[in-house]
Amino acid sequence: MQTVQPIRDRFLIHAMKEELRRHSYRNYFLFVMGINTGLRISDLLPLRVSDVSHKTHIVLKETKTRKSKRFLINVELRKTIAEYIEGKDEEEYLFPSYKTDLPLQRVQAYKILNKAANNVGITEFGTHSLRKTFGFWHYTINKNVALLQHIFNHTSPDITLRYIGINQDIVDQSLEHFSL
Repeated sequence: MQTVQPIRDRFLIHAMKEELRRHSYRNYFLFVMGINTGLRISDLLPLRVSDVSHKTHIVLKETKTRKSKRFLINVELRKTIAEYIEGKDEEEYLFPSYKTDLPLQRVQAYKILNKAANNVGITEFGTHSLRKTFGFWHYTINKNVALLQHIFNHTSPDITLRYIGINQDIVDQSLEHFSL
C-alpha cells in the first residue's frame, strides 16, 4: 500500500478544485466534502442528500471503527452543499455512480481524484489524502493536536501528528540546513 500525503499548499488545493470542477461538479464536490470534513472516503461515498440537506451536522456510524460520529458542517460547506443538492431527491446518493444506481465506488473515486492530482502536479496522492489534508490544515490553523486527535479518534497525539505528516515535516525542516 502506498503512503499518501496531505496537500500542504493552498495553491494546489485550489488547482485540484478547478481541475475537478472542469470535468464534473460531483467530483469537485467529493473533494470539497473530503477536505472540509475529514471523513474517510468509505464514510463519504454512501452519504445521501437527506444526510446533509438543511443540516448543521453530519451524523453517521464510521465504517472502519463502527463508532458514532457527529461532525459540524462549516458555513461555507453548507452553502456548497445547498447549491449541489438543489433539485435532487432526498434519497439520492451525494456521489452517484454514472453507470449504476449505487454510490461511486472507492476504486473509481481513487481513479478520478488521482488523475486530477497528477494533472496538477501532486504526487503521493490517494483518497486518504483528503482526510490528511483536512487534518494538516486543521492542525496548522488551530495548533491543537489533542482536538484533532479527538476528531480522528486516534489513541495518541503522536499517531495524529505522524498521520498528517507533521512529524516528518519537522524532521525534514531540522535537517534542511544541518551540516557539519
